[in-house]
Amino acid sequence: MRKEFVVIGLGRFGLSVARTLIQNGHDVLAIDQNEQVVQEISSDATYAVQIDATDEAALEQLGIHKYTHAIVGIGEDLKASILVTLLLKELQVGTITAKAKDEHHGKVLSKIGADHVIFPEMDMGKRLGNLLSSNNLIDYLELSKEYNIEEVRAPKGLNQCLVKDVNHNKKYNCTIIAIKNQQGEVNISPNDTTMIKENDVLMIVGKHDAIEKIHHDFEKHAR
Repeated sequence: MRKEFVVIGLGRFGLSVARTLIQNGHDVLAIDQNEQVVQEISSDATYAVQIDATDEAALEQLGIHKYTHAIVGIGEDLKASILVTLLLKELQVGTITAKAKDEHHGKVLSKIGADHVIFPEMDMGKRLGNLLSSNNLIDYLELSKEYNIEEVRAPKGLNQCLVKDVNHNKKYNCTIIAIKNQQGEVNISPNDTTMIKENDVLMIVGKHDAIEKIHHDFEKHAR
């Protein structure tokens, strides 16, 4: 389904979001004060405009209220980020996603009406920290403050275990939702009797600490 987005602030984050939306076939209005970055994306975006997005009249002339989703990619200029988010809310843009520099900035954005607040630098730092901390973690997606979907490599102790040994173990409270074997074949929604082999890639839903515990316990059993 084709959607209409407005991306305000074309730094690395804003440009990346805008280009991804364009590649996915959506209409994108790209806005920045810097003429050079506007020129850079003008051949790809549906519209690319050089304006001061803190100017309410300029936003109104662009018909901002017609857009279903706005992404505020302004990060360093906190005052501009907050003001633009507030203006978008007052102009009744459907959904507002705003980039925050830190938690304090994020709290302010939430209070003035941002529907979603993201922390690209903090999230990337956490992601890298988790990846570097584990020998088995391949990738993860944070679902909430407590739960993740993690891709992990099955340890030796899980070799020839069944999916039910994890999914029905109340000690872990985790669920294996997919398995990719070493031939690259993916089993979506494996049943209880599906056998796990060492080095299979397991996609698991659960708390990060619980998933780490699975590895600790089964590695210990393998010794």
